[in-house]
Amino acid sequence: MKIYNTLSKRIEEFIPYSQKEVTMYTCGPTVYHYAHIGNLRTYIAEDILEKTLNYLGYNVNRVMNITDVGHLSSDADSGEDKMVKGAKREHKTVLEIAKYYTECFKKDCERLNIKWPDTVVPATTLIPDYIEFIEGLMKKGYAYLANGNVYFDTSKLNDYYKLTNHNVEELISGVRDTVEEDTNKKNKTDFVLWFTKSKFEDQELKWDSPWGLGYPGWHIECSCIALKFLGEHLDIHCGGVDNIFPHHTNEIAQTESYIGHKWCNYWVHTEHLNDTTGKMSKSNGEFLTVDLLEKKGYNPLVYRLFCLQSHYKNQLTFTYESLDIATNTYNKLISKIKSIKKDDSEIILSEFDKYNNQFKKALEDNLNTSNALTVLYDVIKSNLNNNTKLKLIESFDNVLSLNLIQEDKIDDELVSYIKEMIEKRSEAKKNKNFEEADLIRKQLEEKGIILKDTREGTTFEVIK
Repeated sequence: MKIYNTLSKRIEEFIPYSQKEVTMYTCGPTVYHYAHIGNLRTYIAEDILEKTLNYLGYNVNRVMNITDVGHLSSDADSGEDKMVKGAKREHKTVLEIAKYYTECFKKDCERLNIKWPDTVVPATTLIPDYIEFIEGLMKKGYAYLANGNVYFDTSKLNDYYKLTNHNVEELISGVRDTVEEDTNKKNKTDFVLWFTKSKFEDQELKWDSPWGLGYPGWHIECSCIALKFLGEHLDIHCGGVDNIFPHHTNEIAQTESYIGHKWCNYWVHTEHLNDTTGKMSKSNGEFLTVDLLEKKGYNPLVYRLFCLQSHYKNQLTFTYESLDIATNTYNKLISKIKSIKKDDSEIILSEFDKYNNQFKKALEDNLNTSNALTVLYDVIKSNLNNNTKLKLIESFDNVLSLNLIQEDKIDDELVSYIKEMIEKRSEAKKNKNFEEADLIRKQLEEKGIILKDTREGTTFEVIK
């Protein structure tokens, strides 16, 4: 398998530390609000990576953090504390907010068929580990105390920027022109490991430490969680491209300074999902969540397919028109698969291996999900017998996770609704109101209900 490594800036052959297990760490959400679909694109890509590794025969041990403690917008103690912001907005405690939005995120993952990681660790559960880690950095001379806060000294490193092409002159000291630079730092790129003095005096969660009552900096949690649950030699670290600097840059700096050797071999980052105005965010235009898509009649797996049609390293632009196209593609795909009925044919192993190897080859090529989908279509269009086709489709779906093979489950209430809509459409057509008739057809298609006009009348098929 080959994967693009941000650390080397090139596609590399993937060679894990151990043949027994691949260790994989993914940066989890800051649970102060719902995840938007831009966030979730990254988790879909990471899910594909994990399932591809499983498909290729690797055993994957994946760990993810949940950020449920202060997460500032920059290392200059600036911007907004996201968890405090969420608590104020909803008049709840930080931990109440964290618990609620963690469950919401988990529900989003379930609807998108994203596998929940083997180990999920809330940041607030490892405070003693952070303190021990920081004490170790101070003893080694990589950290210093200034005005109550503990900082990492980036001047001690010769390769601080090895994950990125930044240089010190290009960096800004805050997220806005009005933000004051932290004058306690020895160097403008130093970052906080532990806060006791902060512009956020209303910080709800604080703990005793050797430096006073306070709370950990943003980057410390991922380093300590990964070390504790995956050890000192990590195979893969994932995240969005916006994590490259400063978050992952600072993770590398503090972790390798603490353990004294190279930490992670492969850094895998997913590109942004944009809307027509630019990078998607919670503060930019309509807040696009899985819930919102469902309320508008979209199947969450249509969004998963939309993401898989593009490469994870390419920026992707979201529009409802593009999601409509993906809906049509998904519905046709499921309809074609449902027409392939099990029969008495024997699975032809040579043909199974042929197409399965093509599917693997696509995924081994830096997770080329677009080509993997092409192999799926090739199987459906092929002259293979039905049982061989179904076996391949079922196998591919272990990675694609699009619920490609579905059982027919139609309740009486749904049947009544469909018949009512068919009657309304027929009446509209009689009255030559073709616009309304087309609208009814489209509404049903968005719900996974395909109408077929025949000489005997209109029939339907439910494909989700």
